[in-house]
Amino acid sequence: MNQNAVHRVPVLIVGGSLVGLSASLFLGRLGIRHTLVEKHATTSTHPRGRGNNVRTMELFRTAGVEEAIRDAASVLAGNHGILQAESLTGGKEEWLFKEIDPGGGLARFSPSGWCLCSQNDLEPVLVERTRALGADLRFSCELMSFEQDASGVTAITKDRESGEHTTVRAEYLVAADGPRSPVRAQLGIGQTGAGDLFHNVSVTFRSRRLADVLGDRRFIVCYLTNPEADGALLPVDNRENWVFHLPWAPDRGETLEDFTDTRCADHIRKAVGDQDLDIEITGRAPWHAAERVARSYGDGRVLLAGDAVHEMSPTGAFGSNTGIQDAHNLAWKLAAVLGGHAGPALLDTYEAERMPVAEVTGRRASTRSAEHSHPGYDAPVPGPGGPKGGGMLPVVLAYRYPRGAVLGTDPEESVVPQGMRLGGDPGSRAPHLWVRRAGVRLSTLDLYERSLVLLTGRAGEPWRTAAEHVARKLSVPLDVYAVGDEESLLPEEGADWAAAHGTTEEGAVLVRPDGFVAWRESGSVRDPEGTLTDVLRALLRRE
Repeated sequence: MNQNAVHRVPVLIVGGSLVGLSASLFLGRLGIRHTLVEKHATTSTHPRGRGNNVRTMELFRTAGVEEAIRDAASVLAGNHGILQAESLTGGKEEWLFKEIDPGGGLARFSPSGWCLCSQNDLEPVLVERTRALGADLRFSCELMSFEQDASGVTAITKDRESGEHTTVRAEYLVAADGPRSPVRAQLGIGQTGAGDLFHNVSVTFRSRRLADVLGDRRFIVCYLTNPEADGALLPVDNRENWVFHLPWAPDRGETLEDFTDTRCADHIRKAVGDQDLDIEITGRAPWHAAERVARSYGDGRVLLAGDAVHEMSPTGAFGSNTGIQDAHNLAWKLAAVLGGHAGPALLDTYEAERMPVAEVTGRRASTRSAEHSHPGYDAPVPGPGGPKGGGMLPVVLAYRYPRGAVLGTDPEESVVPQGMRLGGDPGSRAPHLWVRRAGVRLSTLDLYERSLVLLTGRAGEPWRTAAEHVARKLSVPLDVYAVGDEESLLPEEGADWAAAHGTTEEGAVLVRPDGFVAWRESGSVRDPEGTLTDVLRALLRRE
């Protein structure tokens, strides 16, 4: 190791899976130079983590990669719903739900939609886009050690092919290094929660005849409930490549080696209900479902994201989506601090906002597994009045931040509201409206990425004038729009932007770069410049 060669970078990301690569994308979009190290030689080769919910797709839309991801996912674009069946050749079967968005009602809330894109298809898209933005991605590169001081983090990395060691000096380290995070372990951060829930072996296989057995049934997943051979079947291409999740009992002494090709093939044939089914096993990977949340989301200049801070049951794909949204929350705050626009204390709001979301979402994921009778999970289904009530969409899209980098919230409010409440309340994701800017049609959500945004009505000139003065005085990037003005933002179809955002034409709404409402005022005030100065100082933790 060359002790004199020090690689200096503002942010070091440890872990190059979905969350680490998403962090790289979001930081790159904000112009933050960074290095990512990933111990594996390539992106994931196993088709897993396929469900990308509407909130995640909104973030990818704003980051300019939604279309590329949908192209990568096109083979499964016609797969919808979850089927539960005794077998696929006869017996009782039931659609737990047949459409993700029946009736197209989601369009009222979002310009995006759900997307079924497996991790092995999604990660290469992120690699391509992050490298195009100048990201320094180092695969086959492992973090060996790190230590931090008051001004940064010094890490030692090892190239696993050449054996060369590099000293990396970063202002911040972001660890997206998985559920058994070595970084979290070194920090001594414990976990809370229910712990292990169940264990499965994910088996990839080829079968040409299985498509004929399925006929026109196109599902996201089918839970097969034969008590002698239960499991979950997932299509990869609807033609010949498939995944099957088999229950695994390591607590009873079962090892991965016990899952031979013969055992796996026999199990799948029995579960499907066709003893003559052609099956070629192509791979197997163990996974463990758990419900845990870290007691802290970081320490000093080391911050954790994704599975490093929360483990969730896979049912509903909550875990990867929550992790990607962690990365997005953290990226704009790191950019604000590194850019000198915010005080370092802004990073304390990352845990304050994201930990409660993980706790609520993790509980919902476990409940979802019970509702769907996930193979290997024997927890009872909650009865009436239990956590089942409320559906998925409020958890996915309407969660809120009662505490954190927000002003005017009720700190005791529930993280997930009853029903779909997206009315411009501080701490909630800002409402979606279709507008035109310079003749181009876009969603209001497309405005939120690179800076704070102040929305005002046509009668909000005092706010706009004040915002220009305050942004200049505090050196804070702030975009200002007059909604309803043809030269600024013009809502489509006569939409009432003020009503949608819970304000008036004389009021103002401040939206963060991650699309969450930071603050709003329902009307005019005597001193708009003084008000905005106080708001921005408090929001950005400026002393």
